[in-house]
Amino acid sequence: MNEVNAGIIGFGNMGSAIYERMKRVCSFQVYDKEAGRTFGIPSVDIAKTLDDLLKKSDVVILAVKPQDFEDVLKHVKFDVQKKLVISIAAGTTTGYIESRLGEDVEVIRVMPNIPAKVGKGMSCLCKGKTASTWNLNLAERLFKELGETLVISEGMMDAATAVSGSGPGYLYYFLQNKQPAQWDDYAGGVFTSELIQAAVSVGFNPGQAKVLAASTAQGSLALLKETGLSAEVLRDKVTSKGGTTAAGLEVLINGGSLEEAVKAAVKRAAELSRR
Repeated sequence: MNEVNAGIIGFGNMGSAIYERMKRVCSFQVYDKEAGRTFGIPSVDIAKTLDDLLKKSDVVILAVKPQDFEDVLKHVKFDVQKKLVISIAAGTTTGYIESRLGEDVEVIRVMPNIPAKVGKGMSCLCKGKTASTWNLNLAERLFKELGETLVISEGMMDAATAVSGSGPGYLYYFLQNKQPAQWDDYAGGVFTSELIQAAVSVGFNPGQAKVLAASTAQGSLALLKETGLSAEVLRDKVTSKGGTTAAGLEVLINGGSLEEAVKAAVKRAAELSRR
């Protein structure tokens, strides 16, 4: 693993979390068009330009904002033909990326979640049309540094977004009115059980549902405890306006069940998807 040269494009919340967890197992360069995101961070090998990062990286991780994604694909198109491209862009299919970069490019899609920041994340992975099993295994080994991993079919990625991607937001919503002494029992009991049921209802088998729900609950709780931030603050941090978590929370706020919330989030993920 140490001979892998990786580059992260985008150094926001998830890009920085990936770097912090994966830097133990491979060499890294990072690039963000907003220089302030990387300025002054110790021991970070910062690429001066995107072209510099591409020259030195065998694995390119796309962790940019949705509004920047198209421009980045155009820029990297001719420099990633013999590299592994890993995208964490929510709702953007491997087919869409392949259509922009060329069908011979090996693309792996990953849906991580926010507990990755403390090494307790849940990452779902799928591979594109031409990606090798070897590279899928490599991507999974890398993302195991962030927590649990689960390889799924791409057709289940919207469901994964709704369950494990948005799951922390649901848990924080429920915990915001509970005392800290109640957190463990609720997260490991009622919430996990209901999230398993919700995951099954959107197409996961019971084994997959258990992994997704348990990891999401445990990781979200760990993030809450380790950061010291309130459940309300973390809920807001993981809720993008008009996104899947917002769609699910709207259902919960209006008295709906967790299963109904997850189904609403799946629907929203499909609406936002670039295929």
